[in-house]
Amino acid sequence: MTTFDFAIIGAGMAGASLAAELAGDASVLVLEAEDQPGYHTTGRSAAFWEECYGGPEIVPLTLASGRMLRDGGFLSPRGALYVGRESDKSDIDRFFDRFGETGVTIERLDGHALAQRVPGIRAGWCDAIWEPACADIDVAGLHAHYLSRARKGGAEMVMRARLGSAVRRDGVWNLHCEDGREFAARVLVNAAGAWADTVAALAGAMPLGITPFQRTIAQLEVRPQTPADLPLVLDISGQFYFKPDNGRVWLSPHDETPTVPHDAAPEELAVAQAIDRFQRVVDWEVVRVEHKWAGLRSFAPDRCPVYGFDGKIDGFAWFAGQGGFGIQTAPAAAVLMADVLLDRAASDAVRGIDKSLYSPVRFA
Repeated sequence: MTTFDFAIIGAGMAGASLAAELAGDASVLVLEAEDQPGYHTTGRSAAFWEECYGGPEIVPLTLASGRMLRDGGFLSPRGALYVGRESDKSDIDRFFDRFGETGVTIERLDGHALAQRVPGIRAGWCDAIWEPACADIDVAGLHAHYLSRARKGGAEMVMRARLGSAVRRDGVWNLHCEDGREFAARVLVNAAGAWADTVAALAGAMPLGITPFQRTIAQLEVRPQTPADLPLVLDISGQFYFKPDNGRVWLSPHDETPTVPHDAAPEELAVAQAIDRFQRVVDWEVVRVEHKWAGLRSFAPDRCPVYGFDGKIDGFAWFAGQGGFGIQTAPAAAVLMADVLLDRAASDAVRGIDKSLYSPVRFA
């Protein structure tokens, strides 16, 4: 049996990007439980890159990834608006205080400027933060790019390979899948998304409390048709966001419902809440809900990602807890994690990022 240098559990954006960065420098195995890579969170993303998303601790990863995503042709200009009412001015002020020294580009807009960017916005929405750098991400293209790079680098990808047990003997992980197939690797990397704590338990590692939260999105037909240059619009108090997509609107109630790892399906109540909140923002008519879906966003207790070797289990590494920012930070995160796994100096793309912020040992 071949013993790989690294076995990565999960072929979503996290596992695929990391496999691409490791392949060529090491032998890599990727085990994916589903029939296809990216079935869960990666395939259900709202598909935007936004400098402030995830908070100040995530900004360094976002900015570094933005450079790589632009160079690769995966971003299309969009712009973002955080909108608020008179009662939200203190939230706007706090937003500026939180992000003022992080390197993001933001400016404050009054109600007149806001109305010019969001036609039909209702009276009362009078304050906003403009983020010009926000962009749409070609998520499918990015994921396919990483999968292709990984395969060209020699990575072996195995679908329908749900991990059943992992036992380490003499410096090697013996991996047994539920269908009876067996594999071996020197380092086991947990990139299992919502299933990260489950995989940790199989390997004898202490779960870190990585919790999946369900997020709902609906695609709406509206009148008048959505302007193609409409920015991403987010509520400063976190009650909704929406963006245009080929004449339609992608809308979310910004829900975060704690749940268990599963194949997420949208709840009718969440869709109804999203539409109600949307209609309080703009005077557009909602003609119909064309499509709706849900995905799982998985967070560690402090809402920062977890990158690096486990503090107690030899040869076990975490690449998880990437919440809703996992796709927009994927390029930098994968390079940073590959540097850790290969024990090499920080690559130029992530030099200056304090990787200790994301280390699993912070939970020790």
